Amino acid sequence: MQSTRDRNSMAQHQAVRLVSLLLSAIMVLAAAGWATSNIREIAPQNRAVVLRLGALNRVQESGLLWALPAPFEKVLLLPASATVLEHPINGLLRSPAAQIGDADISTQSDALAGSGYLLTADASVVQLDVRVFYRVTDPFAYALQQEHVLPALDRLATRSAAVICASRDLDSILVARPELVASDNGVAERRERLRADLVNSINSSLSALKSRGMGLGIEIDRADVQSALPATAVSAFDQVLTASQQAEQAIASAQNDAEKDRQAADQEADRIVQVAQAKSSERLAKARADTATVTGIASAQGSDSDPGLLWRLYRDRVAQILAQAGSVITVDPRDDARLILQGADK
Repeated sequence: MQSTRDRNSMAQHQAVRLVSLLLSAIMVLAAAGWATSNIREIAPQNRAVVLRLGALNRVQESGLLWALPAPFEKVLLLPASATVLEHPINGLLRSPAAQIGDADISTQSDALAGSGYLLTADASVVQLDVRVFYRVTDPFAYALQQEHVLPALDRLATRSAAVICASRDLDSILVARPELVASDNGVAERRERLRADLVNSINSSLSALKSRGMGLGIEIDRADVQSALPATAVSAFDQVLTASQQAEQAIASAQNDAEKDRQAADQEADRIVQVAQAKSSERLAKARADTATVTGIASAQGSDSDPGLLWRLYRDRVAQILAQAGSVITVDPRDDARLILQGADK
């Protein structure tokens, strides 16, 4: 009996020893795991901010990070400086309640009527869908403001978009009336500068916050902007555009008809001129033929010729010429103060 008790006691002692060794090994492994819990590899697209006892301590770029275990040091993973993040500006979108009101006008509230609309300089309204792309430039400030970065970015982008739209007319934001700005290159350039102006305005606001010690630690790289007219105004603008296009077509057709008429008139004028020139040439040739006899006699007349021959020929021919006129008033070639009047017919 004694030997049996001794054997049981030894077995219990060995069991307790094994359990003690096992617990010791578990505690050692747990302590080793806790001591190395903040030893990690930082990926290339990330960087780490180390907080020691709640205070900012250092920034670790990509690579192997050695940090004390929690709660002595806390590691926050942030995007690297070259990583570009995208964020849609929800403050510029029309609220779901307002969209429901658009579908059923009877339930639309006046308080939601302007949701998602921005006022332009010419008292028009426009909708903007904006997405901003930003980088983390100050990891300490970003770590401190991390929970407030995106809400603050929404407010800053919404404010900047409202200011920019209020300083531009509708056609410098989107192509609403192409018939008015087709020849105005300045309006097209202002539309291209809209994104750059929005980025500069947001970055200016971020710089102002940083100068007051409330920086968000980010910088805007670019912004994608999609502009649109309110749904209720699209049909009206489409009707205006259709009417303008029809008017342009009518003007072009009238110009074509006018050009055809002008060409026909030019052709008729050329024909009349050519006919008149032909008739004048014909009459000139006939006149030369009629006067050829007198001209020949005059050129062939010598000192021994009859001096009264030309005058008799002239009086003979001039009577036939003057007979074709309705009335004739002749002037004495030697004295223009006297008129030679025809006598009464007998």
